[in-house]
Amino acid sequence: MKALPADAALALGGAVGDQPADSRRFWTMLALILPVASLTWFGLSKVTLVMSPSIDAWAVTPVPGTIARGDLVQFMLSHPVAGPRPVSVTKRALCLPGERLREIERTAVDGKPRKRSWYYCGRSFLGATRPFGRNGQALGALHWGDRPIPPGYIYVGSDHAGGFDSRYFGPVRIKRLTRMERIL
Repeated sequence: MKALPADAALALGGAVGDQPADSRRFWTMLALILPVASLTWFGLSKVTLVMSPSIDAWAVTPVPGTIARGDLVQFMLSHPVAGPRPVSVTKRALCLPGERLREIERTAVDGKPRKRSWYYCGRSFLGATRPFGRNGQALGALHWGDRPIPPGYIYVGSDHAGGFDSRYFGPVRIKRLTRMERIL
């Protein structure tokens, strides 16, 4: 550790001990370091870290293209459960415009007099509501019935039973969604 400043100075062309200064080395290192640092900065600005266990990705990046079923999508969510400020959310596109979304209400199995809603896109099970969130806040369910997703909207969600998704806030406008790709 003691030699680190002297080694760094020598690597950058500085005078160390009986070694004379060499400005060419400094400019060579600068010519190498600046492009690499710039590309890294630019690349990192396009990466989003996923902080939710409901998606099987740690980092995602935007990609062009039309959103298809199963694609990762990102959007800003404004909802009391999410907190006082809008938050960036990454989910999967699970039910697309024109596909039939069906809600089935069932009595909760915990013996309490409340209902849970189960959601299906066609024959595919999407998830069931929970009465309360992680912090004990009451979660209101999306009351949908049995009808198609309207044009311009997508039902978003995940495989995680405790995920906060369209079961609670409804389908999201496609214009608000950014198609994403998993990089980690």
